[in-house]
Amino acid sequence: MEEETVENPNIENVDNDDNEVSNDDLFNITSWGADMSFRELISMYDDDELLKPELQRKYVWDKPEASRFIESILLGLPIPSIFLANTSDNNKLIIDGYQRIMTVYDYVKKGIFSKDGKSFKLTNTDKINHRWRNKSFNELSDFDQKKIKQTTIHAIIFEQKQPKDNDSSLYQIFERINTSGKILKPQEIRNCVYQGNLNSLLFELNQDINWRKLYGVDDEDPRMLDIEFILRFFALGSEEIKRESTGQISLKMFLNEYMGKKSHNQKTFINIKRIEFQNVMKFLYDTLGIISFRNISSEGHYQTRFNPTIFDSVSIATNYAITKLGQKNISTSELRDKHLLLLQNETFKEYSSVRTTNNLHINGRIRLASKILYNLDYE
Repeated sequence: MEEETVENPNIENVDNDDNEVSNDDLFNITSWGADMSFRELISMYDDDELLKPELQRKYVWDKPEASRFIESILLGLPIPSIFLANTSDNNKLIIDGYQRIMTVYDYVKKGIFSKDGKSFKLTNTDKINHRWRNKSFNELSDFDQKKIKQTTIHAIIFEQKQPKDNDSSLYQIFERINTSGKILKPQEIRNCVYQGNLNSLLFELNQDINWRKLYGVDDEDPRMLDIEFILRFFALGSEEIKRESTGQISLKMFLNEYMGKKSHNQKTFINIKRIEFQNVMKFLYDTLGIISFRNISSEGHYQTRFNPTIFDSVSIATNYAITKLGQKNISTSELRDKHLLLLQNETFKEYSSVRTTNNLHINGRIRLASKILYNLDYE
């Protein structure tokens, strides 16, 4: 299973039967090696030409680990390569190596250790050579300061040649070569690759008070599963999904392509999507409350877990109704009863629990939600 997970106890597990499809864009890239000095990397970072993944990739090394890395540079020891990606505006996105780059940047340029906000001095322990023990960059000799700045690190740089309108292959590059200590979730990788207004909007909307209540967890998910559901709301309610064939889709790839489209980062588009999501979440919380995205048990009782497919069908159908009818013209007096009828509908049960990334089932459950909840034909 790719997009939904069994790791979060708040999320109900559904069988999405998501296809893993090879992406030919992997063969439309080129890569080359370049030795870059830390002086050059620091300058690029200051000039916003070297970009870290937006809003997520925090500095995680502790002081002893960072100190040992600085000492390795001073000793002239080999340093592992970093991976960078050329962006469309000729900047460099850090795919792998952020901890190494920022350790040197903090030590040389800021003099402050990012993790604790205190003065960055190498640890005063036997693990650090006595020549540099407990010293800040400014306390090093001129020779040692120059050595750090002049030391080069090998960078492998990727650039996607085709297609020009999105960064689809960069997602797979990041997924395959990222060497951090954990396997990143799909939305964590999207956050690293698809920089822009849409990515920022997802983080903004994830703090929406009505969404947090309907999702059922106050704290934001550190693995970005909640953010991925907001992306699903936009992507599965789009015209693109309506035009897809009736067969199986790769939800992972579809979300990648949706997030990577340049038109989806334009300010007008972003403003529309912000209003849509906020209006839907407020309407549903005010009318259905916390049961909005929950399934029922075999005994007919509402469960406590968030259900991904009920979420996308109910929220997208509600957005469609608000768009078509206007919020004031939607009858809400029997909405709770209709919601229960929807969950009891046998076809809806099938579309929401079996082959849930089949296009027929995606659009089918949204159509049923639109008809049963709002008496609208979803088209």
